[in-house]
Amino acid sequence: MQAYKGRAGFPPGAQSAAGTAGFNCRMKEEFHSQGGPAIPLPTMQQNLNYVYPQIFWVDSCASPTCAPSAPVATCPPPVPERRRRKQSNKRDGTCLCFLVVFLLVLLALAGVGLGMFQIVQLQKELAELRELTSTGHVSSSMEKRIGLLNVTAEKKVIRKAAHLTGKADQKALPLEWVATLGHAFTSNIQYRHRSLVINETGLYFVYSKVFFRGKICNNLPLDHIVFKQNPAYPASQVLMEDRKMNYCAAGKMWARGSYLGALFNLTKSDSLYVNVSETALVNFEESKTFFGLYKL
Repeated sequence: MQAYKGRAGFPPGAQSAAGTAGFNCRMKEEFHSQGGPAIPLPTMQQNLNYVYPQIFWVDSCASPTCAPSAPVATCPPPVPERRRRKQSNKRDGTCLCFLVVFLLVLLALAGVGLGMFQIVQLQKELAELRELTSTGHVSSSMEKRIGLLNVTAEKKVIRKAAHLTGKADQKALPLEWVATLGHAFTSNIQYRHRSLVINETGLYFVYSKVFFRGKICNNLPLDHIVFKQNPAYPASQVLMEDRKMNYCAAGKMWARGSYLGALFNLTKSDSLYVNVSETALVNFEESKTFFGLYKL
């Protein structure tokens, strides 16, 4: 490294000395002009604000043989801010909302258009009907539409069924029933001589329930039987049967129910009736002892 020379080729030390000498000479001249002896100023009272010449250092290794300087690193690309991402997300959400609203509006308009089309078609049909009725030329199909043609209603099929309830104070067999009071009824089925008489061949569901009760337990067998009888056959046939054994404990009151029900193919003139082993032990309340059938 070489020092850059300041003024007139003097080194920095010579320049400072020359400056100090010049300053002292000026002070002496001013003092002589005022009539006094020249007294040099002390070093502490010298002007400290004197501007010295600047010195620059120059690199002497300016030849091509010097090593090249290190490459300057380029600045990294700027990182996108989060605010921009948030703004882009908000814009995407807004666009999606606008798209959904647009589709809903389009669907509503399509529904309104379809409704208007149907209304126009109905108005046209009404106008045609009015013209036809005014001229008196009405086709059979039009008459059916507006109700001018009297169509006979189909006959309702009445189901064949019967439900009989128990009748109190009876001792003879078969059991006697109530056919017209309370829940009891008969529909296209005859109740005659304590039996239900079939007037049409077909499939029938037959059911019967008997409720037994007693104050003293003797464990006698309790039989509950449904019979079928036909004039073409001399003897009765058993359709259903139930027997209760060991149904009570000694010295205690007891109660037992017996229910029978099944599907049978019955013919015309068949009559059905119910027998029990002990009529005195039967509770004939209509909700506990009953007998019935219905045609499928």
